[in-house]
Amino acid sequence: MERRTIEPRPGWQETVESQGVVYPLTRYPDDSLRPYWDESAYYVFSLPEVEALEEVVEELHRMSLAAAAHIVEQNRFADLGITDPRLVGLVAESWHRRAELPSVYGRFDLRYDGSGPAKMLEYNADTPTSLVEAASAQWFWMEDRFPGADQWNSLHERLVDAWKRQAPLLPPGPLHFVHSDGDEAGEDLMTVAYLRETADQAGLETHALSVEEIGWDRLSGRFVDDRLRFIRSCFKLYPWEWLATDRFGPQVLDTLDNGGGSGTTCWIEPAWKMLLSNKALLAVLWELYPGHPNLLPAYLDGPRELAGPGGAGYVSKPLLGREGAGVDLHAPGSPSVPRDEPCCYQELAPLPEIDGNRVVLGAWTVEDEAAGLGIRESAGPVTDEYARFLPHVIL
Repeated sequence: MERRTIEPRPGWQETVESQGVVYPLTRYPDDSLRPYWDESAYYVFSLPEVEALEEVVEELHRMSLAAAAHIVEQNRFADLGITDPRLVGLVAESWHRRAELPSVYGRFDLRYDGSGPAKMLEYNADTPTSLVEAASAQWFWMEDRFPGADQWNSLHERLVDAWKRQAPLLPPGPLHFVHSDGDEAGEDLMTVAYLRETADQAGLETHALSVEEIGWDRLSGRFVDDRLRFIRSCFKLYPWEWLATDRFGPQVLDTLDNGGGSGTTCWIEPAWKMLLSNKALLAVLWELYPGHPNLLPAYLDGPRELAGPGGAGYVSKPLLGREGAGVDLHAPGSPSVPRDEPCCYQELAPLPEIDGNRVVLGAWTVEDEAAGLGIRESAGPVTDEYARFLPHVIL
C-alpha cells in the first residue's frame, strides 16, 4: 500500500457530482468548504495484497456470523442493549429465518498499513454509506487517470446480481427505497438512489420516498407509500435502533415480516443485522476468537488489561455510535475511565499516519463475499464527519 499525489482533473467537482457524489465538499466549523472527494492523492495496492485482504474480509464476515449465532443461542441480547423482550424475540426469529430474508451489503472498517495484518475496527452491516464514491466515482476516476489499471471494486456487478438472486424472496409489489429527509448533505439520498439503480438493473420494480413520507393506514394496519400502496418490502437507510423505537416502532414490530408470511413489511437490511452493526460484536468476537491476528482485544465490562501501567491503551466506543461520535481514545498507561453509557472497550490501534493523514480502509461485502474498497483519510485520530474519500488502483 502506497500513497501517491496527483493533480486533480480539471472540473473534478462537476464530474463527480454527475456521477452521484453530490456532496463533494464538506463544510467545516470555520464555515470553510474543503474537498470530501479528494483526488489530489490516491492509494496503490498490489494484486497479492488485495487478494490477501479479500480473504481477511470474508473470514471476518464468517466469524461475525458465528458471533451472531452465539449471541442468539446464548441469549446475550442484553450485552447489545437490546432488552425489550418482544424485540429480542423478533431479532432471534429473523436470525433463525435469515435464509428467507433479503440481505444485501455491509462494510468493515479496517486498520491496515501495508505491513502487518489488517485489524477489524467495526462492522457496519445495517446502514453503511460512502457506497456511491466507492462503487462508481472512483471507478470512473481510474478509467480517466489509469486506463488499463485495475481496482478492488466489483460492487456494482455484485449488487445487481444480489438483487437478481434475492428477488424470489421479495413479496409482490414494488421494492421501496427510503432515506431520511434529515440528511442535509445528500449522502443518504444518493446512497439509496444508487442502490435503487442496481435493483432497477436487476429487473425489480422500485419506488423511492423518504422515511417521513411513509404513512400508516389504521384501517388495514399496514404501512403505505405516497400513492397509498401497501409497503410490502422496503430497503431503508435508517438504523434499526431508530426504526424499532421511534414513534411508529410498535407498528414496525407488529407488521414485521420475518419470512414465511409472518408479517406485512419485509425490511432490508433485516432485523438480524442489528447483531452485526452493534459494537458489542467486537467483544463477542474476541471472546470466541482470542488472539486472532485480525482482531483487537475488546471487552464490555471495562478496558481490563488495556488500562493502567503497562496497558496498551484503549478506545471506548458507544455500542451504536456513528461517524466517530462519542469515541474516546486513551493513551497507553491511561487509567480505566468508566462511562455511564454502555460501551465497547477496544485496544488502541492508532490509524496509520501517511503524509500527515490518518487512513482507514472500508472493505465492502455483498451478500457473503468481499466486493470492494473505499479509503477515507482524516486529520485527527478518529475518522469522523470531516474525513475525506480517496480513490485507489491496483498496479
